[in-house]
Amino acid sequence: MPVCAQCGTDNPDIAKFCLACGAPLAEPAPVQEVRKVVTIVFSDLKGSTSMAERLDSEAVREVMSRYFDTMRAELERHGGVVEKYIGDAVMAVFGLPKLHEDDAVRAVRAAFGMQRALAELNDELDRRWGVRLANRTGVNTGEVVSGDPSSGQRLVTGDTVNVAARLEQAAGEQEVLLGDLTYRLVRDAVEVEPVEPLELKGKAERVPAYRLISVAETGEGWSRRSDAPMVGREAELERLLSTFEEAVAERACRLVTVVGDAGVGKSRLNDEFIQRIGARAEVLRGRCLSYGEGITFWPLVEAVRKAAAIREDDPPEAALAKLTALVGEGSSDVVDRIASAIGLGSEQFSLEELFWGTRKFFELLARERPLLVLFEDIHWAEPTFLDLIEHLLASVEDAPLLLLCPTRHELLEQRPDWAERPGSARIVLQPLTGTDMETIVGNLLGEAGIAENVRERIVAAADGNPLFVEQMLSMLVDNEFLRFADGRWSAASDLADLTVPPTIQALLAARLDSLTPDERAVVEPASVIGHVFAELAVEALVDEPARPKVPGHLADLARKQLVQRDLSAIDEERFRFNHVLIRDAAYRGLLKRARATFHERFVGWA
Repeated sequence: MPVCAQCGTDNPDIAKFCLACGAPLAEPAPVQEVRKVVTIVFSDLKGSTSMAERLDSEAVREVMSRYFDTMRAELERHGGVVEKYIGDAVMAVFGLPKLHEDDAVRAVRAAFGMQRALAELNDELDRRWGVRLANRTGVNTGEVVSGDPSSGQRLVTGDTVNVAARLEQAAGEQEVLLGDLTYRLVRDAVEVEPVEPLELKGKAERVPAYRLISVAETGEGWSRRSDAPMVGREAELERLLSTFEEAVAERACRLVTVVGDAGVGKSRLNDEFIQRIGARAEVLRGRCLSYGEGITFWPLVEAVRKAAAIREDDPPEAALAKLTALVGEGSSDVVDRIASAIGLGSEQFSLEELFWGTRKFFELLARERPLLVLFEDIHWAEPTFLDLIEHLLASVEDAPLLLLCPTRHELLEQRPDWAERPGSARIVLQPLTGTDMETIVGNLLGEAGIAENVRERIVAAADGNPLFVEQMLSMLVDNEFLRFADGRWSAASDLADLTVPPTIQALLAARLDSLTPDERAVVEPASVIGHVFAELAVEALVDEPARPKVPGHLADLARKQLVQRDLSAIDEERFRFNHVLIRDAAYRGLLKRARATFHERFVGWA
């Protein structure tokens, strides 16, 4: 039974394309085991033996079935894959068959959700059988070796799995313990209590751990600084301001899509723009979510709640009253359709009517003063929501409305003609210059400053991405590689080989994991060659049947903003990785034996 390498769906043997996502199943490039940084959730029941002594075997089976069904549903709701059951324990992996940049926070939310789900389940079990269950859970992030998902081999091995199990054993009843790397990836989304470093079986040193108290339901696991001045985006800011003035002067809808890699400065630019226009416009925000149920209109939900001052704990009647008061008593048709779209009404409407209601809603809001609607992360938007944005651009009348939509390049892979219609603009953010990056380092560290050679090393590694600078400095300070003494930051050790911060590693590994097996079969040997590589060298390293396809796959990788042609090459076709950290992430994903094979082939070719 072939398993889709793109989405992990099992398909019948006769299928040529995945029945779930449409990806081709035939003739994939040979893919073997890979290294991945995943998050493991290990949870075990406590006291199940005493329960078995009080209930007959049939009742025990029903209780355990209900328990495992409930736990599995919560894990899968957040994107986890249940790998196995071991007695009363369940082990799930977040990062298979495909990595996500937020796998760690998904896993922590799942673990927290399992506790809440068990509390509700216990009420049912108490009524029916007079029993209540308790469990304990460990969550750990780290490198594992996993089988090829396209062949159904999802078994993961490595110390990460063992530590997750040990964390579970050290947890108390109804507790969740987080490993150190997991905590670092989610620390801005959780409330925790540090516990004494644990002495775990099989570990030479004590292991840091954190007791989970709560976790935010949405948002990233780590926040980005917004207190430093914006650097190097003055031209892009002026374009945003001029487009806003155009929308106001013509009382028309305008769409601006800001395109850039993660961390290149989209959010910082948007925040500066909103600050510049100040009170001249009503500002509404809505974020597209990377996963979940009922997320199609979630950005609209957030925008409407903000506009009508609807709180999360408002009962539906109060929320509807606030919505009605906002748009006016004479607009019940708009209220009904908006309420249906955001889950406040039971009446069902067609998409055409929901789109009409959304258009009228924004037109009504823009009557008094200009309206700016920021829909964030539209690379995660459902196709229906993208259609809604384009509908608003084409249909809004007599209303000064600016739709601001930051996105990553992935959106343009899905919709190459996005933001090319009349009234729309596309701003593509390029990496910052070295001078700008040095300014950012100075802003982040303050007046204390840092030695010039250390600053140059950090700037070179970040390669024009402000977030990478921020995360590198954070990692260096957390790990005490940078220390503050005598009013100045100094390196405590040699920084010649900077490692990739875990937050950045998660971002880049997820991008690489979204590639097709054929594209991975090209980017991985290229990473062995170096930051700059010749097309002929890649052809020499790949398996012979794949060599004729190398030029085409390199072109695909260039369209996906992972590599680019090296225009300085004269006598051969050469490429370079768009960022040195992309190359590092691709290299880290290779098994050591695969690295050795590629290195041997490269030496033979050179």
